[in-house]
Amino acid sequence: MRKLIAAINMTIDGFCDHTVGIADDELHQHYNELLSNADSLLFGRITYQLMESYWPSVAKHPTGNKPGDEFAVLIDNIQKIVFSRTLRHIEWKNTILKNEIVKEEILKLKQQSGKNIFAGSPSLIVTLSRLGLIDEYILCVHPIISGSGLTLFKNINDRINLKLIRTKTFNSGAIVLYYEPAKSYEAY
Repeated sequence: MRKLIAAINMTIDGFCDHTVGIADDELHQHYNELLSNADSLLFGRITYQLMESYWPSVAKHPTGNKPGDEFAVLIDNIQKIVFSRTLRHIEWKNTILKNEIVKEEILKLKQQSGKNIFAGSPSLIVTLSRLGLIDEYILCVHPIISGSGLTLFKNINDRINLKLIRTKTFNSGAIVLYYEPAKSYEAY
């Protein structure tokens, strides 16, 4: 069974914003390694549109920055599933549009053979967490206090215990925390 992994960048004060993090070569290389071990990405509309507005053009017209260009090719070629009630069509290649998140469909996706599945949108991570579908959390905490923005676990109402599996520290001061659920979700 494939793992469904929630992977996201956040500030030290708990806000998720892809535009305020430290997107240096070392961090891009980290995400290149993650994408190399995945064959599906799950996005909500906002994150999808942010990624789609930049990375396909970098894949077609490399910038000369090796880790960033490699990330662009990886994310361009991987299967992407976008969950949105408002999008009517999508432009990015290898992308499927879904109107709603159906637990049984995600379970079926996890049971297929292949590499990991990554979820990279705050609201999607919350929904998948509430459904008990996340097998691992990879939280990259940047040494930034943004003061405002979207909080990752804002709509989680029931306690979810996590077990720290490992950490990774970057020269920028960013830290990646790897967690897995400590117990079954039904226990809470």
